[in-house]
Amino acid sequence: MRATLAAAVALAGPSVAAAADPTAPEVIPAGEMALPEAVSPWQVRLRALGVITRDSGAVDGVAGSGLSFSDTVIPELDISYYFTDNIAAELILGTTFANVYGEGSIAGLGRVGKTWLLPPSLTLQYHFTDFGAFKPYIGAGVNYTMFYSQSGAAATSLDVKNSFGVVLQAGFDYMLDEHWGLNVDVKKVLLRPDFDVTVGGAPLSGSAELDPWLIGTGITYRF
Repeated sequence: MRATLAAAVALAGPSVAAAADPTAPEVIPAGEMALPEAVSPWQVRLRALGVITRDSGAVDGVAGSGLSFSDTVIPELDISYYFTDNIAAELILGTTFANVYGEGSIAGLGRVGKTWLLPPSLTLQYHFTDFGAFKPYIGAGVNYTMFYSQSGAAATSLDVKNSFGVVLQAGFDYMLDEHWGLNVDVKKVLLRPDFDVTVGGAPLSGSAELDPWLIGTGITYRF
C-alpha cells in the first residue's frame, strides 16, 4: 500500500510532492515566473533656471571700455538618455535674453542694446548609483548659442555672433519613487561671443565674456 502511494505521488509531479511536504518551497512553473520590469533609458526634467552672467567684455580700440549683462530666471527642459546605469547623455533646452550695458569708459552709454539667445547644450554624464534614492552626477559637454531678435538702444544696431562654448555640470536627483524625483543642477558655460555694434554712426566690434552660471532646480521623471 505504501509503495502504491509513493508511486502515485511521483507520477503526479513536483507540485503534488510539494503539497504533501509542508516544508518544501513553492514550485512556480517556468512559464509563470515574474520577470523584473525593464527600466526605460529615457528621462526628462523641468527646471526653474537662474542665468547669472559674468560682467566682462570690451569694445576693440576703446581704452578702458567694459560691458555688463542682465541676469534672468527662465524655464528649462532637458532630455536624458541612459546608455548604462552610470552613463547618460543630456540635451538641455531653453531660451533667455540679455540686456547689454556699457561700463568703464563707455558707462555713459547706459543700455547698449538687447539680444535673445538660444543656447542648446549636450553633455555626457556619469551617474553615481551607490547612494540609494540620492543620485549625484557630473558631466561635461558642448554648447552652441544662437543670438536672435537683437536690437540697439544707445547703439544704432547690435549683432552678437553665434558661438560655441564648453559646458561643465554637476547635480543630483533625489528619487521619490521609481519614476518621480527632485533635481538640483549647476552648470558653467564658457561662452565668449564676438559682436559688432554701431554707435553714433561709427562701426565697432568687440568680445562679450558672458561665461554664465546656470543654477536650476526642478522635477525629474524617469519613464
